[in-house]
Amino acid sequence: MSKKYVYSFNEGSKDMRDLLGGKGANLAEMTRIGLPVPQGFTITTDACRDYYQQDEQISQEMISQIDTQIAQLEKEQGKKLGDNQNPLLVSIRSGAVFSMPGMMDTILNLGLTDDSLKGLALATGNAWFAYDSYRRFIQMFSDVAMDIPKDKFEAVLDRHKEENGYHADTELTLENLQAIVQEFKAIYREAIGQDFPQSPREQLYLAIEAVFKSWNNPRAIVYRNLNEIDHHLGTAVNVQSMVFGNMGDTSGTGVAFTRNPATGEHRLFGEYLINAQGEDVVAGIRTPQSIEVLKEDMPAIYRQFADLTQRLENHYRDMQDIEFTIERGKLYLLQTRSGKRTAKAAIQIVTDLAAQGLITKEEAIMRVEPKQLEQLLHPTFDENSLKQAKLLAKGLPASPGAARGKVCFSAEAATRLTKEGEDVILVRQETSAEDIEGMASAKGILTARGGMTSHAAVVARGMGKCCVAGCSDLRVNEISKTITAGDLLLKEGDPLSLDGSSGNVYLGLVDMESADISGSFETFMKWVDDVRDMGVLANADNPKDAQKAVDFGAEGIGLCRTEHMFFDEERIPAVRQMILADNVEDRQRALEKILPFQRDDFYQLFKVMDKKSVTIRLLDPPLHEFLPHDEDTLIRLAGKLELSLSDMRKRVSELAEFNPMLGHRGCRLAVTYPEILIMQVKAIAQGASLAVKEGAQVKAEIMIPLVGTAQELAYLRPIVDSAMQEECEKTKCSVDYRVGTMIEIPRACITADEIAAYADFFSFGTNDLTQLGFGYSRDDAGKFLAEYVDKGILEKDPFQVLEQKGIGRLMEIGVNLGRQTKPNLKIGICGEHGGEPSSIAFCYAIGLNYVSCSPFRVPIAKLAAAQAKIKEEGKAGFVDK
Repeated sequence: MSKKYVYSFNEGSKDMRDLLGGKGANLAEMTRIGLPVPQGFTITTDACRDYYQQDEQISQEMISQIDTQIAQLEKEQGKKLGDNQNPLLVSIRSGAVFSMPGMMDTILNLGLTDDSLKGLALATGNAWFAYDSYRRFIQMFSDVAMDIPKDKFEAVLDRHKEENGYHADTELTLENLQAIVQEFKAIYREAIGQDFPQSPREQLYLAIEAVFKSWNNPRAIVYRNLNEIDHHLGTAVNVQSMVFGNMGDTSGTGVAFTRNPATGEHRLFGEYLINAQGEDVVAGIRTPQSIEVLKEDMPAIYRQFADLTQRLENHYRDMQDIEFTIERGKLYLLQTRSGKRTAKAAIQIVTDLAAQGLITKEEAIMRVEPKQLEQLLHPTFDENSLKQAKLLAKGLPASPGAARGKVCFSAEAATRLTKEGEDVILVRQETSAEDIEGMASAKGILTARGGMTSHAAVVARGMGKCCVAGCSDLRVNEISKTITAGDLLLKEGDPLSLDGSSGNVYLGLVDMESADISGSFETFMKWVDDVRDMGVLANADNPKDAQKAVDFGAEGIGLCRTEHMFFDEERIPAVRQMILADNVEDRQRALEKILPFQRDDFYQLFKVMDKKSVTIRLLDPPLHEFLPHDEDTLIRLAGKLELSLSDMRKRVSELAEFNPMLGHRGCRLAVTYPEILIMQVKAIAQGASLAVKEGAQVKAEIMIPLVGTAQELAYLRPIVDSAMQEECEKTKCSVDYRVGTMIEIPRACITADEIAAYADFFSFGTNDLTQLGFGYSRDDAGKFLAEYVDKGILEKDPFQVLEQKGIGRLMEIGVNLGRQTKPNLKIGICGEHGGEPSSIAFCYAIGLNYVSCSPFRVPIAKLAAAQAKIKEEGKAGFVDK
């Protein structure tokens, strides 16, 4: 039995999105529930995958099924493809399983030829409209199906408008359009060596192939990488009978959201254009009007549209993004999908929908991408600085947040400068799908044209990027790389600041301030906390970071790196004196100078983290990292420490290592210099004592790093216990403390049963575990890892996303062995992966008690932990990407 490649809209439903793609499934669903949808059919994602497997050839079976559906569509519409009396025209649109707005290709008005052009003019009584549709089709088909740069066509259009003093396309006369069509056909002939195809069937098959091929265009690949969408899914193709928004003042086209995608406000939000086709709105070619204007222009249509959009939101139980066309006073819905939204809007929407009883709290939690929360957790503009800032221009507030950086006029420049460590603002007339990589690199996006539903706006919101669109106060010249604002001229590299919440553009760099958690976000995070059963701690080395962690809801500190406390200008001389000492007595004297600093550090942390655990990692890095290497500093240090320069150089040389990350560091320092460990334990005990006397409840966890054998911990644990006990007796204060280790050496994972005998807890240090497990130097791997990912050797950068088959397997072994010895052993993770959602889900699956991450990632980690719990319990429901 042959495979079914083609489904009419009458045959599908929203539950068939894996086969029909998101767009096709939703068109079928809208048809099923009786909404006004132009009829058509969907060519499946199976067909796309088979197309690639068959050396990019459309099979005869596929062609036969397409022909059958075309015949059925002709019968339903009472029109014939290519007819010179009453022609059927269709649109060809991509439709991936997960929404990828603007990333793949669309062709409108397919079926127009020199013959059917006459038929369209005759059937509609509008020759201007027929020629306008033909010139659009020639340009889109040439660009999408034949790779002829659209700029060649735009230049012709612009020339005709300039010669006649026109501003808008709608001012072109019939004679202008006839001339433009002839010039467009000449461009095609010159580029391809053949006349523009006059067979609608040939046009159709070439267009379907073009959509299949667009699945693997560079911008689509970049988008899938950014949004973690499987590259093997393929795209469906939707063939739909055309309805026309460019048939005069009773026609129009637009895009609307059932709620505000920037704020989540429950109010119809969108834009439309009279006498236009859909691409005019989406591509930002013309600046549209607010959907509210439709209420005045066509009140009956507006009421019908508002009713239908609310019906769709209730049906899908989510905010919808809807494309519509009005043809001579009749409304058609061309698409609905779950709308892209900012993090602020996402949280407002799900909390509202849950309050309405449309979704459960678990479904609400599952509908927010953890990484989206970063939009809410990073700085906005400082109000005082904003008052002093020079307002340069005002555009549309397309995607909220604040951004500042150097002006860039191309995606390539934005990507390059970002890699060089610069913050950049991408400035364009309007963005297109080709700009996707530059948009991802930039801190913010500014366009001179386009509206709230333009490409720039939709993609920026999906990425969580600040965006100001349609800023017509600015004249952007991408060729000369300049911006003109009144008498002011800005060049590439000049500083700008954008406020995506107000649409304001400021000259220079405006100061930023921290975000805060309140309102719907607070409510949402309470639901997250009610659901999750995995702890979330923070990596923090000072009271300021600790307080930020508490503000963001951290339940403790999972990693305090004590070496970060040593680099303070006031302390570094004593630290260097300790390192350069060549006997225990001199080292001890230096340590006595360091102890009060460490004691105060720990006291402050314990005060901030009252009642919460604080995991303190003892000194880890190689000692040479604390020493100067330039001659001038060495001379000054020798004088300060009363050493000869030759003795200084000799000692520095003795401490040098060929491979310091595998050398004298971590617990090896404590074994060879136990006095350093003892000093740190004393400082912990004294700091805890001071905090307890002031009413704080201290929970100290002392973590010994880089343990590879049980014997190392067996040797060091008694030293820790003895120093703690001695200090507690002196201060007459009992300290609640535990001793554990960081598991970051592969050998520690496979001997974890032995190590657990001496440990109260484990914490996986996955930065080093990944480094040692792969044999990749973290400092040097950047030279080749990007190529490994691009070429499919690695799925992800393992230092960013936990690699589960190898490093994850080591962790799983460590967990299982450790709990064979101690069934209730507390185990967590404190590497960078502790804040990455998919890594957190893996940690939950293998039974970790907690994750620890940077303070700003605490809410992200909490949400990922809650989602892992919900998935385990099977309460996730459907989640669109």
